[in-house]
Amino acid sequence: MLVVATSGTGFVFEVKNDSLMKRTRLRPLPSGRMSVPHAVTFASTVGVAGTALLTCEANALAAGLAASNLILYSFIYTPLKQIHPVNTWVGAIVGAIPPLLGWVAASGQVSMNAMILPAALYFWQLPHFMALAYLCRKDYADGGFKMFSLFNPSGRRTALVALRNCLYLLPLGYLAYDLGITSWWFCLESTLLALAISCTAASFYLNRTTKSARTMFHASLLYLPVFMSGLLFHRVADNDQCLTIEDSHMFKELSSSKENTMLQRKSDRCLTVEDSRMFNEMSSSNENPMLQKKATRKSTGNQVCPPVAYASIPPFPFLPAPSYP
Repeated sequence: MLVVATSGTGFVFEVKNDSLMKRTRLRPLPSGRMSVPHAVTFASTVGVAGTALLTCEANALAAGLAASNLILYSFIYTPLKQIHPVNTWVGAIVGAIPPLLGWVAASGQVSMNAMILPAALYFWQLPHFMALAYLCRKDYADGGFKMFSLFNPSGRRTALVALRNCLYLLPLGYLAYDLGITSWWFCLESTLLALAISCTAASFYLNRTTKSARTMFHASLLYLPVFMSGLLFHRVADNDQCLTIEDSHMFKELSSSKENTMLQRKSDRCLTVEDSRMFNEMSSSNENPMLQKKATRKSTGNQVCPPVAYASIPPFPFLPAPSYP
């Protein structure tokens, strides 16, 4: 809903520009199939409804992140496209936030693990849109957009930006493995995948033609689904990510003692893997015999996680989000 609202507000601001471009003149607003008041009403309605839904069914952090991204796209990135070529980098931030939003909605927090997919999307967008901006530079000029390729007639700097960001994709597979998100196979496959798209970017840099730019563009279209499929296939699940409600209450009792003051700040949120392990260690000690039986069984039943966690995995299995049994 928020994606629709974001796109809708962007289209409203760019009706005149889109009507001048061959690539966008057939969109609903430029072609006259939808009126501006209708688009504004629809975008506002689904935007408010989407934010409210995230607040109620997920958490306030996710809702705030989504609302901030809508504002960033509609009121900063969209006007910036007609002002300065830095708009592509700002747009890459906008495009990288949705997977982070999914993680926050599922886990209620931002962690290092949550940054792998947003980083991949950010670095991927630069070669993708640099290729597109190079191929459609005349169309963008006719539409009044200040794209980076228009200020670099030779295309050398455009190709260099694309190549540099392709190389930034190389360590992501290792980071995903090092953080315990995936197996080492993903580290290998992701590196080979990044090398492949880097080769197309290098070819574009050495030979700046329409053909080489189109090859890099097509490679970028393949990169993302293959990368996400690898995350899904090689993801390392941890079914002890969250404890049950009863376990959480016991954890709070333990953390409230003087000996466990370091745990007090963790007692009101979804517990992490580290918390779960700490709980198991505490419950297995002689000082806490009442918890020994709980430590030996797998946690089941109602969990201390937002309701959206149960719906976020099946539709978006490529997200390296915490798994829930």
